[in-house]
Amino acid sequence: MNSAFFLVLRRMRAPIIVLIVIYAISVIGLTLVPGVDAEGKVTAPMSFFHAFYFISYTATTIGFGEIPVAFSDAQRLWVIACIYLTVVGWSYSVITLIALLQDKGFQNTLTTNRFVRRVRQLKAPFYIVCGCGETGNLIARTFDRLDQAFVVIEKDELRVEEIDLLDFNTDTPALAADASLPDNLLLAGLKHPKCRGVLAVTNDEQSNLAIAIAVRLLNPDIPVIARARTAAVSANMASFGTDHIINPFERFADHLALAVSAPERFHLIELLTSLPESPIPEPHRPPRGHWILCGYGSFGHAVAHHLRDTGITLTVIDPAAKDADKQFIGDGTEAATLRQAGIEEASGIVAGSDNDVNNLSIAVTASEINPELFVVARQNHAANSALFAAYDADFTVLPSRIVAQECIAILTAPLLARFLERLHKLEETRCQHLVERLHAECGGRTPAVWDIRLNAAEAPAAWQTLMHNGGMRLGDILPDGADRSRRQPAVPLLVERNPDCYLLPDDDFLLQAGDQLLMASTLPAQRDLELTLKNANELEYVLTGHENSGSLLARLLAPKQSAIAHPGDAR
Repeated sequence: MNSAFFLVLRRMRAPIIVLIVIYAISVIGLTLVPGVDAEGKVTAPMSFFHAFYFISYTATTIGFGEIPVAFSDAQRLWVIACIYLTVVGWSYSVITLIALLQDKGFQNTLTTNRFVRRVRQLKAPFYIVCGCGETGNLIARTFDRLDQAFVVIEKDELRVEEIDLLDFNTDTPALAADASLPDNLLLAGLKHPKCRGVLAVTNDEQSNLAIAIAVRLLNPDIPVIARARTAAVSANMASFGTDHIINPFERFADHLALAVSAPERFHLIELLTSLPESPIPEPHRPPRGHWILCGYGSFGHAVAHHLRDTGITLTVIDPAAKDADKQFIGDGTEAATLRQAGIEEASGIVAGSDNDVNNLSIAVTASEINPELFVVARQNHAANSALFAAYDADFTVLPSRIVAQECIAILTAPLLARFLERLHKLEETRCQHLVERLHAECGGRTPAVWDIRLNAAEAPAAWQTLMHNGGMRLGDILPDGADRSRRQPAVPLLVERNPDCYLLPDDDFLLQAGDQLLMASTLPAQRDLELTLKNANELEYVLTGHENSGSLLARLLAPKQSAIAHPGDAR
């Protein structure tokens, strides 16, 4: 606010000085020019007070007339000069003020001050989202659905303006600034006591690296999630202790290889890591055999590395591929090049260039030659979703969605990573049964995956019950808080009890104080279960069926109601 105030003073300095000089000359002149009385006799000039009073209402175009007495001709002549002087002075001041209000620097100063004030007033825990492109937009929308507060820093001013047009439930603070500059991170609340983490998801991995380093040095106690594209930047981030590094190309390549070797396990992972309450993805079952890879950049290298481990043989088509085993020069959009690479006998093709139009052209041309081909299409920009949906490839990869999904999974359910680490112990049939159960419980939408620890801070009601009343089964907390005859649409995935983890516990699993639960449910069920574990009255109803509002009147009426319900006990 001080910077805006001093900027106004600096820009308005000349107009203010001009007005002061004009007012001073006008007032002094009226105190020197003699007046006349009703009889036409010369009288003393106006006093300083009356002169200043007259100039004040004359210069502001109010105009009360000649007071306290009629003016002499000399005074009227001087007033004419004063009127034109003040009109010029005020015009100059108003024009300068309008120019100041339209000045980009002044507007940015006001916007920054307003942003800082809103961040300072945040009372709920929040995350800083650096970059609001396709990835940041997905994260912001998901945070909004989860009622999670967040702050946005985006370099592109147009994207920041678009945030105000989105139908968010809350008024999200957003600043058009370079997030790689430490000062901007501090303005966004990096050292705010309620800041819970930073997401560096800009399209520039060097900026993400700078953000990760700044967070590590300025506030090392909070986690930072950073997006990277190359191995060198990923290693640099890791050397600074970045908590989570997401390379969308490596993630997708790993997922594609898993879909080849264990399709049901991959489908389960895809279901649990998708954005909550989105359409359930179709199961992917890529065939083994010979594949063609079009595009051998960072994405192509990652895919080739992981697919070769599954036993798939690859032929690479790229304009400049030099380190591939089987390579053809071209971009894959020509049928002749695809035929030379063996498209007729191939089992699958990956259209993995950095150009969406070329990828669609590759996919369409390859499908016309070999209709049985399994097609993997790389979509670089979300704006082209309509085109890729119209083509309907067997497997479409959108890097921004991969990053957003993993960010949300890490932040909303830190325990999910441990569950996924132990998922390799499950057979394909058990994975399939778990997927079917999640489908049924969540009504055909992807579940919200979340965790909660049974302690005094996160689940005080459950913690008190476990500490004072002993054991409580996992199935005891799952009835609906509105009607305990119904069960919440929720699936327990994991119970962590240091140092042990119990995978897919059943309803008879005995809970203990301090346990951390990993659940998959609908968003309404998540809110209801969290309320049950936090509110003693809600938990009592779920466990026993007794309704207790907790008010003084309810406690006074409880013995009478018990006596009415059981009259024999009173005798």
